[in-house]
Amino acid sequence: MEGVTDSGLASLPASDRPDTAARLRDALLAASFTADGLLELLGAPAYAALARSETVPALRATRGDTPLETLVRLFLLQQPVPHARVAAVLPAEEALAAGWLTRVGGDEVAATVDVRPFGGPGGEDWFIVSDLGCAVGGAGGIGQRDEGVVLGVGGASTTLAGITVRTPVASALDLGTGSGIQALHAGQHATRVTATDLNPRALHITALTLALSGAPAADLREGSLFEPVRDDETFDLIVSNPPFVISPGARLTYRDGGMGGDDLCRSLVQQAGERLNEGGFAQFLANWQHVAGEDWQDRLRSWVPRGCDAWIVQREVQDVTQYAELWLRDAGDHRGDPAEYQARYDAWLDEFEARKVKAVGFGWITLRRTGSAEPVVTVEEWPHPVEQPLGDTIRAHFERLDYLREHDDAALLEGHFRLVAEVVQEQVGLPGAEDPEHVVLRQHRGMRRATKVDTVGAGFAGVCDGTLSAGRILDAIAQLVGEDPVRLRDRTPAQIRLLVEQGFLEPAG
Repeated sequence: MEGVTDSGLASLPASDRPDTAARLRDALLAASFTADGLLELLGAPAYAALARSETVPALRATRGDTPLETLVRLFLLQQPVPHARVAAVLPAEEALAAGWLTRVGGDEVAATVDVRPFGGPGGEDWFIVSDLGCAVGGAGGIGQRDEGVVLGVGGASTTLAGITVRTPVASALDLGTGSGIQALHAGQHATRVTATDLNPRALHITALTLALSGAPAADLREGSLFEPVRDDETFDLIVSNPPFVISPGARLTYRDGGMGGDDLCRSLVQQAGERLNEGGFAQFLANWQHVAGEDWQDRLRSWVPRGCDAWIVQREVQDVTQYAELWLRDAGDHRGDPAEYQARYDAWLDEFEARKVKAVGFGWITLRRTGSAEPVVTVEEWPHPVEQPLGDTIRAHFERLDYLREHDDAALLEGHFRLVAEVVQEQVGLPGAEDPEHVVLRQHRGMRRATKVDTVGAGFAGVCDGTLSAGRILDAIAQLVGEDPVRLRDRTPAQIRLLVEQGFLEPAG
């Protein structure tokens, strides 16, 4: 096929032709080549199969000759299409000249990149560009690829986009931009977006993603992580879905950081603090080692830079054998020579054994630059389902930290609180028992937490509607249960503080 380089990667379309990208975008939209249009054409099963890199159902659903079927076969399924059919839908000659298409066979054309519709958070019609056959990012059998390959949107990148705080900011930095999905999101609420990547091909593809999506151009810089950032530059938001895989080498640029163990993630977190403006957020996905004889939570606390609050959530843990197998399959090693697969498996386990690593954790790290002399670092394990997007939930978490830091127990009792919407109370106990064994408050939004409370805590939370101060409510409860109000006021602030910190109660007004 024309347009394929010696490295095995197709040459990329020109990124300096915004007019061509704009006309191509108009043509795609006119044919309903959008997330909604695909769902309507393919149906839910075939649409979901595409997200798993399974194309047969979509091939069966696009055997006609409508404009949308033509575009799906061309850009999503990478099938050659007769030039005449493409020319009826797209500015074909212009797309050929700009490198979006290449001629194959007698009178057919093929796409040089994967172009995948993506629905933005406000209903925007975006298009994510990636290398052919790599639209679905993350572990799942990408297979043997050139190290310069650029993946599309996978579970990790959508997770990061969902947890990112989306308040309007002046400046945002996307480290390791890949196909540009984080830069695309950031452009919705940041005046200036800077994106870096060690892989120049990724920067080129990010420029294509932004242009084809009708988004503002970003300041694209080549280099590893913070290297391309000037010493005097700071940002209101930093995001990164870095090459966090802990591996015995750096075979694949898109996933292997090239540093020993979890040093890349540690360095990224530690260096972010000095790059943040006051009140700014830095949000990352990361892997971390569980080392024998070491508390993993203490390990992560040691990463947090001075002057930053932090909220670190471990979402998953895998033992070293599961972890090695996951990423060996990602590289397609299980399909090759068995002896070579075994040797690489051994190399992973040798690396972990040398570092005394028993398991690897995966999760989210959020930093917030604070002027407080007493930053708060929360490290927790939460493998349970959550409700995305979580950006507002994360922002509210840090706002509540500020409130609690500024209010001692006496001030807390003077405060007014509201029970957060969609929190329900569950009573657990034997059937027919007069009193429950315990009471549980459960969230149905955000983190979807559940916490046990005593009868006083349950009664307090149930009355909180913002009208009475916490102290007044406790005095009324003391009278109801026949308890000394002074003792109740002394022992309850800790429980109130926990309910506020975990998002069951919020300060009123």
